[in-house]
Amino acid sequence: MSSTIDTTFSAPDDNTGGSPFDQIMLLDHHGEERWSARDLQQLVGYSKWQEFEKVIAKAKLAITNSGMEPLDHFTGARKVITGGRWGRQEVDDYRLTRFGAYQVALNADASKPQIAAAKTYFAVKAREAELAAKPDVSSAEGVLALAEQYVAAAKELVATKRELAIAAPKAGKWDQFLNADGLCGMTELADLLHTDVRTLTNWLVERGVFRKQTSQGGGQRNMPRKAYQDAGQFVVKQETKNWRNFPTAYATAKGIDFVADLWEQRAVA
Repeated sequence: MSSTIDTTFSAPDDNTGGSPFDQIMLLDHHGEERWSARDLQQLVGYSKWQEFEKVIAKAKLAITNSGMEPLDHFTGARKVITGGRWGRQEVDDYRLTRFGAYQVALNADASKPQIAAAKTYFAVKAREAELAAKPDVSSAEGVLALAEQYVAAAKELVATKRELAIAAPKAGKWDQFLNADGLCGMTELADLLHTDVRTLTNWLVERGVFRKQTSQGGGQRNMPRKAYQDAGQFVVKQETKNWRNFPTAYATAKGIDFVADLWEQRAVA
């Protein structure tokens, strides 16, 4: 990446569009739209840059596999942020084209409602750009090409809006049960299901979602299996109490949905 601060980008004169993605959009020296990866990271629900860099790597690979050059869509840059020893620090960043940002949205965690919103935004932006270059309608072929563009745009917009609609009911559904990290403790989850934590975790062991694990103190702690952690449904954190370290399981909003659905099926059965 570049080791200097990129000063060739600026905010448009009127950067007050209705979409938050419009509001963080930048212009390069040619007047082309660009997005800071750091700004985009916060907007699509990734709290850690290291995790978002993995998404960027997947997006670059997707572009490469399409026969294109990822460097055309991901320019290395530096960004000054608040924090660090002196109150401000330079960190790695990228400047993304519209297509690059769209590929990031396509390769991000689809369970995040912010990602569905990003897909919709950049899909619409891409279609707007395509339709701006309208075919010559003086011929029947040109009219047909224009009609095909509109049909393709309509289909893509419907698909992305449907995806957003699916994610929307879950957005904020469990907010009151989540801590500042967006996680829910197993005791709180048990309370939500009107049971106790031991009954809940033992039942999850029976279902193969959790497994019994011996802690350092010799006790048994039921912990989620790796497959369910990899699926983004549970997180295990190492915590300390009375000078002893022990693992603690947390459910994500996606995990609460998963467990609540299983619990409801259990009640019906």
